[in-house]
Amino acid sequence: MRVLVIEDETEILRAIAQALREEGYAVDEAEDGENGDFKATSWEYDAIILDLMLPRRDGWKVLQSLRNKKKTPVLILTARDGLDDRVRGLDSGADDYLVKPFALNELLARLRAIIRRSVGHADSVIQIGDIAIDTRARTVARNGKPVLLTAREYSLVELLALHRGKVVSRTNIYDHIFDENDDTLSNLVDVHIMHIRKKLGKNFITTRRGLGYVVDA
Repeated sequence: MRVLVIEDETEILRAIAQALREEGYAVDEAEDGENGDFKATSWEYDAIILDLMLPRRDGWKVLQSLRNKKKTPVLILTARDGLDDRVRGLDSGADDYLVKPFALNELLARLRAIIRRSVGHADSVIQIGDIAIDTRARTVARNGKPVLLTAREYSLVELLALHRGKVVSRTNIYDHIFDENDDTLSNLVDVHIMHIRKKLGKNFITTRRGLGYVVDA
C-alpha cells in the first residue's frame, strides 16, 4: 500500500513516515500544499494523510483539488479541533479527521480503516479459501498456520486481496507498492509473485496474460 503524507512540521512528517515504513507501507512525502497537491493528483495512492495549515497552499484547497479529480481516501490530521472544522473537513470529502496531538496507533488504525472502506471491506481479516490476510496485524496464515512474507510480498498480497476478483495491472502494482524513491526493475513484480506462489500455493494468484494478476473471489 502506498501513502502520501502532506505535513509541514518536519518532525511530525518524519515520525509518521518512519512509522508507516516500519508497518510496510510505501511512503511519499510533501512539506507544502503545492507539492502535496501535485503528487496527490499526479500519482496513485491508497490513502493520503493531509494537514490543513500548510504553506503555499492550504489543506482545504489541496482537498478540493483532489476531489475534483480522484476518490483517494483522505485522513485529515490537524491541530484545528473546532467542530466547524471537523464538519467542514468531512463535508469537503475527507474520509476521516484526527486532531493533533495524536497517538500513532490510532493514526495507523484509522488509516487501515479508510483504505479497507475505500474498496468495500469492513472486516480487518480477508478470507480467501484457506488463506487469511489480517490487515490489522499485517500477517498471512494458511490453514491457520502463519506464513512468513517479506514486507513487499505482504503488500502485494494485501493489494490483490483487497481487489479480489479484479485484475490488477503490473502498472498499478508498481504504483501501489513502490514509493517515489524506488528504483524499480521490470521483472521485480514477477519475482515477488513467484515467491508468494511458493508460500501460498501456485493457484493463489492467477496471471492474466497481457492484463495483470488476480486473486479470484
